Amino acid sequence: MPKGYWVSVYPTIEDPRRLDVYNKLAGLAVKAAGGRRLAGIGSRVDAHEAAIAERVVLIEFDSFEQAVAARASAAYQKALAELPHGFQRDFRIVEGID
Repeated sequence: MPKGYWVSVYPTIEDPRRLDVYNKLAGLAVKAAGGRRLAGIGSRVDAHEAAIAERVVLIEFDSFEQAVAARASAAYQKALAELPHGFQRDFRIVEGID
């Protein structure tokens, strides 16, 4: 069964501290859903084309369905509610290659 991945790209982050509550709650939600962070806060990025190097987060789940369910979970919805007003990111759920 192919794995599922959350891929988030943050175009700009003016004040990373504004994400502290979201990061804490999202981390708990991901862990509870069986997700594993592969890359994220503090990871080095060598950006090309659009040159978005601010932050990329990559989280792995055992299946695509598990990744989708984690995004829909009450715990993650609580985390999303803590994203700062006007905050932008590019978030997607991708099915891995089996």
